Amino acid sequence: MPFDGGTRLVASSGAALNLYVREPEGRPRAVVQINHGLAEHAARYGRFADALAVHGIACVAHDHRGHGRTTAPDAPARSFSTRGDGAAKVVADVLAVHDHLAERWPGVPVILFGHSMGGLIALNALFSASHRVAGAAIWNANFSAGLLGRIGQGLLAWERFRLGSDVPSRIVPKLTFQTWAKQVPQARTPFDWLSRDPAEVDAYVADPLCGWDASVSMWQDVFRMIFFGADDGNLARIRPDLPVSIVGGEKDPATDGGKATEQLAARMRRLGFSNLTSRVYADTRHESLNEVNRDAVTADFVAWVEGVVGLKNPA
Repeated sequence: MPFDGGTRLVASSGAALNLYVREPEGRPRAVVQINHGLAEHAARYGRFADALAVHGIACVAHDHRGHGRTTAPDAPARSFSTRGDGAAKVVADVLAVHDHLAERWPGVPVILFGHSMGGLIALNALFSASHRVAGAAIWNANFSAGLLGRIGQGLLAWERFRLGSDVPSRIVPKLTFQTWAKQVPQARTPFDWLSRDPAEVDAYVADPLCGWDASVSMWQDVFRMIFFGADDGNLARIRPDLPVSIVGGEKDPATDGGKATEQLAARMRRLGFSNLTSRVYADTRHESLNEVNRDAVTADFVAWVEGVVGLKNPA
């Protein structure tokens, strides 16, 4: 079956989550719960879902609040919530999808997958739910904001005071997307930092649900999740035997050439995580699954999932 959207799941947060589902033939060996990145949407993971289905792995992805076709009374487009609790609500939505998976495929192990902002969300979800998943993949996510991140938070507070919370930030895109774009030599578009594949970049640029500027409040929630993930006390709440895959790209400006992903891996190893794998793919930019080496990246992920399923099959 194709990676179909249109299924609506009403979460306890009040959001009507738009789900995409891809099932393999027969009962799945595992389920990958995908969390997409900022200023994109879940439908972009259809090729990845198709590749996993060949190996008996189901995929479910939802559009996060403020993205794609998900709706919520407190979440206009490009915002998680108008009430100042967006980070908590976006994590609550992830857990609602997980509950749905447990009902749909009882006893099938679930791998929590997150790319970029989705990696921030997935790691934050693990703080309260690591016992509920068989493994987690935190890809292309940057938890190393440091002092610059604190400055960014200060600038966002100033913007919120002057402009409001649900208007696009004027400052943060200059410090993020626009800065990353300038680090790609001979770029054709402002989004060449995503991938070396021109067709993938052009598809992103042409997609009306991609590439927009997030609101001040959404950026504040993103920074909140970054700093939650940068807190060793929060990481210590995750069960240390959880299988974790951390991936970065050597030419990804959003993670400082993969250095931020390796820093996360090093922190988790220092805290005693015993089943962690990490890799920075050579010459790879931000979207590992849309890069020219995507088939090899996907094959590596499948091999990792198969190892996880063999190690533990929780009810």
